[in-house]
Amino acid sequence: MSISDEIVALFERAGHGAYYGEPVSVVEHGLQAAHFAVEDGAGEALVVASLLHDIGHLLNGAPEDIAEWHEDARHEVVGSQWLARHLGPAVCDPVRLHVPAKRYLCATADTYLRALSPASVITLNLQGGPMSDAEAAAFRREPYFRDAVRLRLFDDRGKVAGLVTATLDDYRPMIDRLATPS
Repeated sequence: MSISDEIVALFERAGHGAYYGEPVSVVEHGLQAAHFAVEDGAGEALVVASLLHDIGHLLNGAPEDIAEWHEDARHEVVGSQWLARHLGPAVCDPVRLHVPAKRYLCATADTYLRALSPASVITLNLQGGPMSDAEAAAFRREPYFRDAVRLRLFDDRGKVAGLVTATLDDYRPMIDRLATPS
């Protein structure tokens, strides 16, 4: 089974539920984030990272009702570690860093926090809130921090009910091209 087969099967099995307080499913959210990455001219690795950034939610499961979340699920770490079995750091590191990117943007971009959806504000508080100056400086030293910030912005946009996007199958060739040999 190829990595794209595993990913599509996982999304088909667990990705059609509500996306934690947003008007889209987990699959729709990932497809929309990838759609905005393509629209922005991102390279294949960032497009795939955008598509798969929340795969950790599908691996661990989480309460569908955002009000039932009482601690951070660390889905970005779970997802990046799972993806690292078959995909390189250009995909896995932006996935791992997309939550810190939200915290970074809340600390450094004046209007970012006000633009977050209500569900993202709830999870921000569970994830540690805006970064301190020291945390922001450390984040900027991450090799893929710029890609993580871009992914975060695609993530924030990917919550549009009814948006028409490519399908998971459309991304299979891209995922397989990026796969590392087993």
